Amino acid sequence: MILILDEQVHPGTPLFAAIMEYLSHRPGVSARVHEVKGDLQTLTEIYLIGDTATLDRDEIAELAGVDRVVRVSREYRILGRHKDDFRPSGFEYNGVSFSQDSFELFAGLCAVDNRDSVDRMFRALAAQGLRCARMGAYKPRTSPYAFQGHGAACLPFVFESAASHGVSVIAMEVTHEKHIQEIHDALATAGNATGVMLQVGTRNTQNFELLKAIGRQHEFPVLFKRGFGITLEESLNAAEYLASEGNQRVVFCLRGVKSNLGEPHRNLVDFAQVPVVRRLTRMPVCVDPSHAVGRRDLSPDGIEDIHHAAVQGVVAGANMVLVDIHPEPGKALVDGPQALTLDELPLFVEDLKIAREAYLKRRAAHERARPPAELPKPADSQPA
Repeated sequence: MILILDEQVHPGTPLFAAIMEYLSHRPGVSARVHEVKGDLQTLTEIYLIGDTATLDRDEIAELAGVDRVVRVSREYRILGRHKDDFRPSGFEYNGVSFSQDSFELFAGLCAVDNRDSVDRMFRALAAQGLRCARMGAYKPRTSPYAFQGHGAACLPFVFESAASHGVSVIAMEVTHEKHIQEIHDALATAGNATGVMLQVGTRNTQNFELLKAIGRQHEFPVLFKRGFGITLEESLNAAEYLASEGNQRVVFCLRGVKSNLGEPHRNLVDFAQVPVVRRLTRMPVCVDPSHAVGRRDLSPDGIEDIHHAAVQGVVAGANMVLVDIHPEPGKALVDGPQALTLDELPLFVEDLKIAREAYLKRRAAHERARPPAELPKPADSQPA
């Protein structure tokens, strides 16, 4: 059960103390307090854990200072979408909005190799009017002998170049708790002229101690990739680790799953589950066609498989696309065979615009065809 308090009620106020006193007399129930920080206000939510079935929802809803009560219907109680759950979804970070109604493209280097590649990449993004990117400084690899990324050494010139080209948010994978501090320090040195969305890679989906560490920090939002060898439900529960530690600003990314049934693609593309994640949770949903497909095959229609996969996700309602692009894929230190070129970026952007428009037209057509009573209430895309 989730108690959402009035905006003026927070720890330290008399009403908050009275609510906690009431809850302390409910046997078998413990309370965990979370503050949801938005640009304009901070809301306090209390998550009740334990034998909540015996609690009287209506009685709690009548308590002074309680705005509304949500009965939890899924294990992922914070990120999940529950019955009669109209909590605000989405967030804003560094001037960019992320919600189940927004759309952004994060294109860039799977792994940073040198300053020139970084600068050329950001320049190309700026030419297309894009404000988000992906940049890999820390790279977990299957082989211990493969390139592991430049780490903190490349952060200064990455952030400097991003700022000079007007890039607002960079998705950057972290593999260790210390990387969070390294990114924080490098951004501070650069005057916080850009922002970072911490990425949890598929290999770390169930690295629970890392998830807890990322969840405890509230400076950076998180891009969480589905585990390549576990169920969707297990991945959603893993994402809940982030929120349970206090960071609810999470984007969920589908990136394909390991299966020989996916051949000749690198992974079995799971983008049909975009609407599933949107239905089960309040998280914005991302798709990563590069790591799902893993190769640059051209179909008889003249369209690459990576384009087809990306568009499938967007037409299904994806709110974000993560794609590998490199100035010279043949010289890329990681995943060159799947990277698009800078010359292909304009066409990829155009393709996604067509797909996004198609999704919006599909949604409008279905809304017109259904009686108003059958339509779910739309997610509130404004930050709390």
